[in-house]
Order: sequence, then C-alpha cells, then structure tokens
Amino acid sequence: MLGLEAKLSKDWEGKSAQDIAAAPVTAIQGVSEGDADLLLKAFGIKTVRDLGTNKYFRWAQSIATLAA
Repeated sequence: MLGLEAKLSKDWEGKSAQDIAAAPVTAIQGVSEGDADLLLKAFGIKTVRDLGTNKYFRWAQSIATLAA
C-alpha cells in the first residue's frame, strides 16, 4: 500500500504507483469528468503523471512552497 487510499477514487485504491501514474486524472478523488475535460483542453493533461509533471503546476507549487 502506498498510503494514498484517501486521495484516490475507490477503483484505484491498492494499485501500484506505476498504474496510478498512468491512470486518468479522475483516479484522484474529487476530480470529476468535467474537471478532466478542462485539464485536457487547457493543458493537454490526460493522466495523473501528466498532472504531476505539468510545468505550470510544478512552478506554482514551488512558488507556494517558497512563499510559506
């Protein structure tokens, strides 16, 4: 177990990190199909890996960390 159960939709609990990374963004709890559509249209994000490695999201995370 990766300890991510509370952060994933039920279908993805217990899956490997590799499987989750390749999963659609809807594998993340709270990300709807509508959210997934917007992420795809705006940023070309299809998978959890795409979301986690998107340069804009990483830049924003770095700025937020520095600001804290």
